[in-house]
Amino acid sequence: MSVTTPKGPHLAVLPTAAEGETGSGAQVLQPSGWPLPKGYANGMAAEGRIVVTGGVIGWDAEERLADGFVAQVRQALSNIAEILAEAGARPEHLVRLTWYVVDMDEYLANLRELGKSYRATFGAHYPAMALVQVVRLVEKAARVEIEATAVIPR
Repeated sequence: MSVTTPKGPHLAVLPTAAEGETGSGAQVLQPSGWPLPKGYANGMAAEGRIVVTGGVIGWDAEERLADGFVAQVRQALSNIAEILAEAGARPEHLVRLTWYVVDMDEYLANLRELGKSYRATFGAHYPAMALVQVVRLVEKAARVEIEATAVIPR
């Protein structure tokens, strides 16, 4: 893996794991001296066509919510992958995910299963992510809602 250090503030620019294989063009931004994050990136840089989703929840095409938190996450991630595909984007084009959960403890208690579901859908590409606990979501039975931003290189 090659690391470039731009002039100015100390910031390492790391290529994403998939960059060499797919030409996603996205770069992971890793400030010098910061510990490497696990399962997310501190920042991303990319040029190209921007693709954004609304808040995506874990329901199917018939608007039936999956049963349980992990199943809802799995379905929400699958839904995001389908939305990206509509624009010609792939998971390695993701530059940001924002997760809204109704129970942070539920999220933390399921990290291993969530990681498996994430990797099964998006592989080992980890964009910048934020996780926010909210009081509730529009769909009362929804446990998670995820927004995605992707950049398709030109």
